[in-house]
Amino acid sequence: MIQWACAECGGPAKWYDHQPERQWRHLDTCQYRTVLHARPPRAECGEHGVRVVKLPWAEASSRFTVLFEALAIEWLKEASQKAVARQMELSWEEIHGIMERAVERGLERRKAEKVAQMGIDEKAFRRGHRYVTLVNDVVRGRVPYVAAGREQSSLDGFWETLRPEQLEGIEAVAMDMWDPYVSSVGEHVPGANGKIVFDKFHIARHLGDAVDKVRRKANKLLKAAGDDRLAGTRYEWLKNPVAMEPKDRREFAELRKSGLKTARAWALKETGMALFSYVYERPARKHFRWWHNWAVRSRLQPMIEVGRMLKRRFENIITYLRHRVTNAASESINAKIQWVKYTARGFRNLQNFIHAIHFHCGGLNLAPATH
Repeated sequence: MIQWACAECGGPAKWYDHQPERQWRHLDTCQYRTVLHARPPRAECGEHGVRVVKLPWAEASSRFTVLFEALAIEWLKEASQKAVARQMELSWEEIHGIMERAVERGLERRKAEKVAQMGIDEKAFRRGHRYVTLVNDVVRGRVPYVAAGREQSSLDGFWETLRPEQLEGIEAVAMDMWDPYVSSVGEHVPGANGKIVFDKFHIARHLGDAVDKVRRKANKLLKAAGDDRLAGTRYEWLKNPVAMEPKDRREFAELRKSGLKTARAWALKETGMALFSYVYERPARKHFRWWHNWAVRSRLQPMIEVGRMLKRRFENIITYLRHRVTNAASESINAKIQWVKYTARGFRNLQNFIHAIHFHCGGLNLAPATH
């Protein structure tokens, strides 16, 4: 005798009736389209009433078999929704539904885990300063949280998903100097002052931008005097000389020795970034004091401004020496998200964009359930 189980609680249930015939798309058989037909039985549970029993070949809300969805998910990891839909002869809505169900399953299966080191970053959704907030698990290289916007409230929602022991287990948070994020971490993470680490790559970008501002102003004045030494050298001042070709390295060395204001700004940038090579805080603090005095007396306004900013933020820059954490994982994840945006030719719907980030970067178990 067939033993029926309630789809809600798994307890014993008695057969009630059958639904009308339904269809499920299955993997092709010998290159022929294959469709399963069945009348799903319903069973009556004393607690939950009449429910359709769980089917061994498909999930309750799907029009596709488990094997078909599993194949679609694997293809979606490598190509755009449009391309997979075309190859599998599905509509965009059908393939998107498979992706959405996969993400929902993955999020439901995710267990409460310690995230010792995390990165917080933003990613542009569309032009016009529309962003999403990303929280990255630096150790595992995945995105456990995505939210619309880049306000404090965008990040506040993440802490509400964590248990007290998970909050206590946070050791370091790498981030840029965006005040709403700083406020959110400060209000929710125990001992946040010693755990926030302003990302050294963001600091390098601030210093690089300051060098470029000096270069642009100097180039304008030099060109007016018929001197084009700085023309077309923007990226040379941002590169590591070690990575240059020998000829380019020699030419750049001449510029560095030229006494130009840009050369002084570049020297300030390189010396400032030397802070991150220190092992102990005491000599690092001494180095920064010396560097800051040089920067604010350099008579280079962009370098003066960035020097003052770094001094204001210094206590959460020096924390790098304790934790040695950066947002480099965020940059690799951003590159993957950029690939997703490119293959999709952009997203019109923000929620679709968030689903795609979870799908490709969430580290989720996306496979359909089998019974």
